[in-house]
Amino acid sequence: MKSFIKTLGIAILGGVIVLGSYKYFLEKDSQQFTLKEKQTTEESTPVVPVNYVSTTSIGGVDFTEAAEKTVHAVVHVKNKTIARGRQTMADLMYGRVPYREAIGTGSGVIITEDGYIVTNNHVIDNARELEVTLNNNTTYKAELIGTEPNSDIALLKIDTDEALPYIVFGNSDQTKIGEWVLAVGNPFNLTSTVTAGIVSAKGRDLDTNDRKAQSFIQTDAAVNPGNSGGALVNTNGELIGINTAIASKTGSYVGYSFAVPSNNARKIINDIMEYGYVQKGMLGISGGDLNGNIADELGIDESEGIVVGDVIEDSGAANAGLKSGDVITMIDGIKMTRFSELTGYVTSKNPGDKVVARVISDGNFKDITIELTKNNTVSIPSIEMDLRNLTEADLKKYQVKEGVKIVQTTGNLARYNMRDYIITKINDYKVSDIDDVQKILRNVDPNATLLIQMMNSNGEIERFRYTLD
Repeated sequence: MKSFIKTLGIAILGGVIVLGSYKYFLEKDSQQFTLKEKQTTEESTPVVPVNYVSTTSIGGVDFTEAAEKTVHAVVHVKNKTIARGRQTMADLMYGRVPYREAIGTGSGVIITEDGYIVTNNHVIDNARELEVTLNNNTTYKAELIGTEPNSDIALLKIDTDEALPYIVFGNSDQTKIGEWVLAVGNPFNLTSTVTAGIVSAKGRDLDTNDRKAQSFIQTDAAVNPGNSGGALVNTNGELIGINTAIASKTGSYVGYSFAVPSNNARKIINDIMEYGYVQKGMLGISGGDLNGNIADELGIDESEGIVVGDVIEDSGAANAGLKSGDVITMIDGIKMTRFSELTGYVTSKNPGDKVVARVISDGNFKDITIELTKNNTVSIPSIEMDLRNLTEADLKKYQVKEGVKIVQTTGNLARYNMRDYIITKINDYKVSDIDDVQKILRNVDPNATLLIQMMNSNGEIERFRYTLD
């Protein structure tokens, strides 16, 4: 359980289950473990191979070629963690806290011949040791290079002298509903399992209330616990998604599974390789899905698109002239019918990238070029906070030179009223923006205790001790 101590000075989605396999446990004495992060260097950044040729399959499909291309590039990932064990009477008498070793399993996809592997964040979460087994039963220790928890993507690296088989990225934007796909992974520790199905839907948001950038590919290819982090590929053997979750009341596959689109995963991986964290572009709007009733209210004939709600000041959308009540029907020639589709597409872009939006504004169609700005808000599950960079108005109002504002607290911290508090330091490191927060947290050990310095609404300094899970 997280602890949160204040001193004054001056969630699994409902009905949706992530696919990390069952864990089994080994009793261990109480001890502390750490996982050291790979140090970045100035050496050339690996380039993730990508192939933008994608086709829709029709009758007479032969899956053997795609299976042969991919099965050897999907690995078995073992995650060793520690968990609180059952406390005995002796433990109570002597004040001991028993711990046991927990071993979880999942899948991963080799994406470069020199050993970079993409998997799900929940497969490797809180790991003290990571082990990867290839399809030929060779086992390696793996390093955690970086993660993006909100998208549930993580990047690992194994060191080997041999050139490894890998899967080339396809273009998930070109994937079509009804297209044949294969799911490759290790369900229930059954290695090298291949199942087939079709793309059932795109742009699925499994929880519209959690504000995460979800835009899953939905498929009916059978996946089960242990498939997490495995490959979803088209009939050309190209990676179009990372299998992540199932909709189930039983914990096993009942017909629906979901994958992070490959374009989103590739963007996250490239950012981790280059910057160490994810650079997120922002369109700068909130909104919802267009329907017939809303279309009647707006006096337009279209019934599919994105209705613009609020436009963030100084964002790319604001600078391009988008306003509340406008309707976005396409982005870069791709039809947009749900807000989650728009969110997913923008997530695959970088700050400074330009997109062309087909917009209905004042009853007329027009094309607007929008330059994406840097995202100034981040949700950080590890400390149960949503944070935002300070604006010029914030700097004047709070009379500070730097810091980040707490927009919302979640989980156990939701009971504390810290909205609009300004974080100025974490573990004696100054914080000037959300990038600083992510850098600091990336370099702390699991289960570490953080000292967070904040300024409250009265200008008083408060310090909190927060223990990570």
